[in-house]
Formats: sequence, structure tokens, C-alpha cells
Amino acid sequence: MSDPRSDAPGPYPAEPPYGPGPYPPGPGPYAPGPYPPAGSYDPYAKSKVVAGILGILLGTYGVHRFYLGYTREGLTMLLIAIVGGIVTCGIATIVVGVWGFVEGILYLVGTPGSQWTHDATGRPLSG
Repeated sequence: MSDPRSDAPGPYPAEPPYGPGPYPPGPGPYAPGPYPPAGSYDPYAKSKVVAGILGILLGTYGVHRFYLGYTREGLTMLLIAIVGGIVTCGIATIVVGVWGFVEGILYLVGTPGSQWTHDATGRPLSG
């Protein structure tokens, strides 16, 4: 009696032959498409909308400054808001809140070339 497994090709089914496949080839890797031109997109650019909203909502604590990389200014705002707020019964916190609110508006409406249109590394803020 013969072994029924003896004519099996192996433990795995046969692999399909390599070739172009059933689908037509797509465009090359450098085909024109809905991509921005080279050099116009910076994945590390910060958003001016995010910076503005953070300045308006959380500007009292300097969150927008931390977001843009201005750590020293962010810490200054944070310390003035907390320590100065305790010492002055909240007056310093209100002043820093107005300061952050105004900076948030300036980040949203800043014109190109002004100090409100780039982050701490000098990268321009995106959309």
C-alpha cells in the first residue's frame, strides 16, 4: 500500500511565479500628482492657527510660547501668572492673560515677515 502523502509537493503549497501580476503597473514614484512642489512642505512647521488658539485660551500660562519653542518666554509667563498672581491677589495673572490673548490674536493675523509668523527655530508657521 502506498502512502497518500508521498505525492504531496512539500509542507507548503507552491508559490506563484513572479511576474507583473494581474494589475497594470501604476505611475512611477515621481509621477505628477496631488503633491506639493518639492521644498514647499515642512513636516516640522508649527501651525499658526494652533499657536493662536493656544494663546487665546491658555495664554495666561504661556502654553503657546512652549508650543513654538520659546521656552524661556513660556516659563516667564507661567511664573508671573502663578507667583505674581499669588503675591498680587490675581492682578498679575489677569495682566498675563491679556498679554497671552493679544499674542494669540497676533499669531492668527500676523503678516509675513513679522515676528509673529515663525517659531523659535526660524521656521515659518504653516497655514
